[in-house]
Amino acid sequence: MTADRLATQTATVRAAAGYLRSWVEAQAAHRRVPGVQVAIRSGGELALSAAVGVADVGTGAPLTPEHLFRIASHSKTFTATAVLQLVEAGRMRLDDPIAQHVPELAGSPVGRVTVRELLGHQSGVIRDGEDADFWQLGIPFPDRAALVAGVLRAGAVHARNEHFKYSNVGYGLLGLAIEAVTGTSFAEHCRTAVLEPLGLTRTGPELDPERADEYAAGHTGLLLGEDTREPIEHVDTRALAAATGFFSTAEELSAYAAAHVLGDESLLSDDSKRLMQRLESVVTAYGTEVGRYGLGMELLTVGDRQLVGHSGGYPGHITLTLVDPVGQLVVSVLTNAIDGPAHDLAVGLVKLVDVALAPRAELPSAPAEARPASFTGRFASLWGLLDVAELGGRLVLLRPTAPDPLPTVEELQVLDDSTLRVAPQPGFGASGERVPVRRDAAGRVVSLRLAGVTSVPVEEFRRRRTAMTRVGWAQSPSASPPPPSA
Repeated sequence: MTADRLATQTATVRAAAGYLRSWVEAQAAHRRVPGVQVAIRSGGELALSAAVGVADVGTGAPLTPEHLFRIASHSKTFTATAVLQLVEAGRMRLDDPIAQHVPELAGSPVGRVTVRELLGHQSGVIRDGEDADFWQLGIPFPDRAALVAGVLRAGAVHARNEHFKYSNVGYGLLGLAIEAVTGTSFAEHCRTAVLEPLGLTRTGPELDPERADEYAAGHTGLLLGEDTREPIEHVDTRALAAATGFFSTAEELSAYAAAHVLGDESLLSDDSKRLMQRLESVVTAYGTEVGRYGLGMELLTVGDRQLVGHSGGYPGHITLTLVDPVGQLVVSVLTNAIDGPAHDLAVGLVKLVDVALAPRAELPSAPAEARPASFTGRFASLWGLLDVAELGGRLVLLRPTAPDPLPTVEELQVLDDSTLRVAPQPGFGASGERVPVRRDAAGRVVSLRLAGVTSVPVEEFRRRRTAMTRVGWAQSPSASPPPPSA
């Protein structure tokens, strides 16, 4: 990406930050998520850092950008980074058999598995062990002895490189290998090799009891229409810390992810980053692709962006961080519910950034006297919410509670101070039609009519909603504004 394009992207994201936060708020409220932390960086600059909702449904404490989240399988990217650093230093080889570093495995089928195969989930090693109720707090996570004993007992589930088989146990073995090579604990090595070079002080490799008051609570899911969540206690992940133990914030995760863009050698050379980010496995089910993986990195395509990063699923937290290593865009979303929509929110934010950067249709400029920003707002009708937002210096219309915002986006042309027009392009909506707008004496928009249907500001809609459930409500002057003039 050229310096000019990067500067434009950064300025655009910065200008759109207010609306992006508003979109996250709408999504969180609509999906009844307790809390969401989000951070967006462009070119290394923190363009948005926000927290919405609560840290704990029991106390009602507001969530802040400083609250710590357990980020689960994000830990694999830290582990892979530490391994590649050791490879660069000549202290480890990707083709080392794991038994070279975990001697208890010598002579077993798993002992021949290589570091590379473990990084890429091609080892055939059991996923979590034969008794994994530590994932729902039933038993403690395994220590080193239990981890190794479980691997020896279960053996290899698949042959090496036979199938992609995601394995937390495999990453636990990589953590033991790091300890063997460095002569220190996994946690201490990650702190000195990965966290301290970036100045990360709110990120760590394992639960820190001394910071108990700083963690956001995890919460149960809403099962089959339930409306009540329960907080879930945090737990130490012990020998599986290399797979799932880390904690962080969206801000610090975005800073860490930014160190994985090409050209930034704070942690790794570009050669090693390309190796981590290179496609190793494509996973399909019933003819549909369900995921891609490199070495410690998930791979994802959103629009024209080839993204890498990782998700995380921990009891009560669902998280995702995405980075465009060429376009230098980072989005990190942390949710504190076991059914949190981190994936949809992160992907949606990437899509909205790209909407701001690239209009779908070229429209005539607004009249000189028009004030495009004065049209913006959140409106409601019986059909739900409708946003008029300014993105990239343009007005767009979208549905802020849709799971995917992109199909709902329409470009808007300003005809005059009381009329918008939907861009004339293929679509199922009001393509090419005028959108009459009414204002009050202060110039605030009090209604707009899209495809002939009136929407009003959200609080006004709530006031009218009961009356609007009855036939003929529009004939009552008190319930509806007069129709817009032609």
